[in-house]
Amino acid sequence: MITTIKAEDLRKMQGKEGLILQGCGGDPQEWLDGINEMLTDAKVLIDGTKFSYVSVFEHEGLTNILFPFSNDVHLDTGKFAMWRLATNENFGSTWLSDYVENNLGGFQTEQKEKAKPDCALIGQDGNIFNLMGIASRTLKQNGMKEEASEMCSRITKSGSYSEALGIIGEYVNITDSAESDDYDDDDFDEDDDEGMGMRL
Repeated sequence: MITTIKAEDLRKMQGKEGLILQGCGGDPQEWLDGINEMLTDAKVLIDGTKFSYVSVFEHEGLTNILFPFSNDVHLDTGKFAMWRLATNENFGSTWLSDYVENNLGGFQTEQKEKAKPDCALIGQDGNIFNLMGIASRTLKQNGMKEEASEMCSRITKSGSYSEALGIIGEYVNITDSAESDDYDDDDFDEDDDEGMGMRL
């Protein structure tokens, strides 16, 4: 099976490995069949296995093919390393990890999602801008200033009261607390005030 991906997709494959061939013009199926035959003849592919799935991607004007390693492809790793070195000049043969580090700036690191802070909105003045201001203040107090600005921008562009409430709920856990402070206009940034022409 041959799939087409973007070069940037390779950066999301941290922890995976494979062989990349560069400058593979023409029919990808012919490349897949030809490489399988070459690796079989070189006794790199063993136990009668072969590559069945490859991904084609374009980068810097070249058509490249990724042969991903998987449990159903059995390889003699020593012979494979020698084969890769021997074919580097003709095929630009390189490992997935090396290609990503040298050509794409490295793998993307997974960013852990920040936990939503609790925000006492139940029982507050239901004016959407009041609720937005309280939620924004809560986010900022929890070191989430960027999230606060993003939330306010989305709310001011929303088209209904229920949609705006739903957006607030994406950023904070809406709770009930009699001890919460009333919203103070001083806590509402000018940046949050952009686009207040939404229809609620």
